[in-house]
Amino acid sequence: MKKSNILLGSLASLIGLVGLSGCSDFLNTHPQGTNSSDQYFANDYQAVEALDGIYAFYHQEDCFGREFFWEQGAACDVVWGKNRSYNTLATLKYTGDESPLRDVWEYMQMCIQRSNWIISELLGKEKEQKLTPIENRVLGEAYFLRGFIHFYTAYRYGTDKQGVPFTRWEDYEGGYDNSIPEQRASVMENYKLIIEDMDEAIKRLPRYETYNAADRGRAHQAAAVGYKAKVYAYWAAWDASKWSDVIAMVNELESKYDRGLADSFSDLFSSDFSKFWSREYLWTIPSNGGSSGGGTEFPGVILENKGWGVYNGWGQNKPSLDIYEEMLKDGKGNERLTRSILEYGQEFPFFGEKRKFYSQSDLESGFQINKYMEPFGHKDASQQGLVHTNGNFPCARINFPLLRFADCLLLRAEAYLMTGNAAKATEDINRVRVRSHLEPIKGTATTADLYHERRCELAFEFSDHLYDLKRWHLSGDATLKELAAKELNSHPRVRVYKNRSNPDSSFTIEPYNDYKDKAQYQDYMIAFPYPSDVITNSNGKLKQNIGYAK
Repeated sequence: MKKSNILLGSLASLIGLVGLSGCSDFLNTHPQGTNSSDQYFANDYQAVEALDGIYAFYHQEDCFGREFFWEQGAACDVVWGKNRSYNTLATLKYTGDESPLRDVWEYMQMCIQRSNWIISELLGKEKEQKLTPIENRVLGEAYFLRGFIHFYTAYRYGTDKQGVPFTRWEDYEGGYDNSIPEQRASVMENYKLIIEDMDEAIKRLPRYETYNAADRGRAHQAAAVGYKAKVYAYWAAWDASKWSDVIAMVNELESKYDRGLADSFSDLFSSDFSKFWSREYLWTIPSNGGSSGGGTEFPGVILENKGWGVYNGWGQNKPSLDIYEEMLKDGKGNERLTRSILEYGQEFPFFGEKRKFYSQSDLESGFQINKYMEPFGHKDASQQGLVHTNGNFPCARINFPLLRFADCLLLRAEAYLMTGNAAKATEDINRVRVRSHLEPIKGTATTADLYHERRCELAFEFSDHLYDLKRWHLSGDATLKELAAKELNSHPRVRVYKNRSNPDSSFTIEPYNDYKDKAQYQDYMIAFPYPSDVITNSNGKLKQNIGYAK
C-alpha cells in the first residue's frame, strides 16, 4: 500500500499534536505526544490511533468544548456572561474572522482532511488485502466522522446558491494531489455527499450494543441514521420533499435500532454510568471527569465563575430571562425548567452541601445552566472522579448530548406538521412532554407548539437553536416565520439583582448589558461568511457567501 506523504503538509499540525494510545483513550481531549507520519495502518493499533485524533479535536475547547457555542448569542436563550472581542457573533454583523468562527473552521477542516486520509489509505489497503474487523470498523468511523463534521460545516456556510468546499480524496485517480477542495454548487450537493458518507458508515459500523465498555461513545449505526434524519431536516429548508426522508429515518431508529426516550429527563444528565447509555442515546461526548478523564469542558465553562470559592468554574454562557419565561409556560417548578436552569433562591447540591443559588460573577444574568451540574453536587466530587481535579480543564462525568432521540422525535413532529399530519406530530410532541411530567397538548399540535418544544427540550445543548431560527425564518409556515423573526430581532433580557450575593434579593428586568446594537436579520445571514484568509488562500476558487463583503 502506498504511504501517504500528505501528512507532512496540511495534516502536519494535527498529527504533531495528537497521539492517543488506545481504544479507550479517545475520550481524552488534551493533545499529547507525537506520531510519525509514515508508519500507519500496518496493524489494528495504528488504525485506531490514526482515527482517535479526530475524536480528540472535535471534543476540544476549540470546537464543541466551548468555541462552537458562542454564536448562540445571536438568539435569545443565552447571554455570554463575559465581555468578548467578537460581539458581531451576537449582533448578526458577521465578518467571518471572529476567532470562534475562524478557529472552528480550521479545526473542522483538519478533521475532514484526517478522515479523508484514513478513508483513502484503508480503501487502498482493502484493494490489496482484506481488512481486519477493527480496520473495517475504523473505516466506518472515518466515514461517519467525515460526514458528521462536513455537516456542521455545510449547514453553517452553505446555501441554495452555493455550497461549501469539499473533496473526497478517494475520488482522485492515483491519490489526492493537494488541490484546493472544490466549492460545491449548492448546500444540497453537500448534503447528498454527507448522506452517502453516512450510508457507507452504516455498512461498516457495528450497532452500539456490541461495543464493550471501553469503546462506548464511538460511532455506531444508529448515530449515522440519526444524523441522516437531521441532514434531511436541514435539507428540507431548501427542498420540502425531504421531510418524508426525516420521517423514514426516525421510524428506522425506532423499529430497527430500538431507540426511544429515557425514562427520566434528569437521567440524561446524570453522572451515574448506568444511566449514560439509555435508549435515548444517539451521539454524545461521553466525558469521564476525574484526575485523568476527558470529554468536554462545557460543564465547567457554564459553572459560576470561581464556583463560589469551591471550584474553578468559568462563568460563561448563562440563560436569559427569555428562555426562563418560555419554560415557565409549562408551570412553575416543572422538572424540565428546574433541571435546566438555576434561578436565585433555588436550592441545589454543590460538592455535598445544599446551597441557594446566587451569582456574583461577571456580567449579570440572574440564572445559570443547571443541566450539567449533577456531577458537581456530590461530596468529594473531585476525589470520586466525578469532576476533573484541574479546574483549568473543568470537564465532569456527563454524557454530553450532541444528538439524542428527543431531538429526532421533534424533527419527525416537524416533518409531520409540514406534510399535513398534525395528529402524528401531536403524538411525538406529547411523548416528549409526558416524559418530563408536563401536561400533554390539548387538541392538535401547531407549529407554535413545535417551536416551544424544541426551544425548551433542547436548551443549552449543541442542537443549534440559532440555526432552527434561521431555517424557520425561511419557512412557508407563517407562525414559525414570525416566531423566528421575533427572536432573531430581539435583544435578550436578564434579571438585575439589587444585592447579587443575596439569594432572596429583589431584582429588576433589564436588557442584557452587552452587544446591544443588533442588526435586523436578513435571510442571507443563514450562512456565515468565510474567514478572509480562506478566501484569499483559495486563489479565486472559493466565493464569499452572498451578502458579505468581498
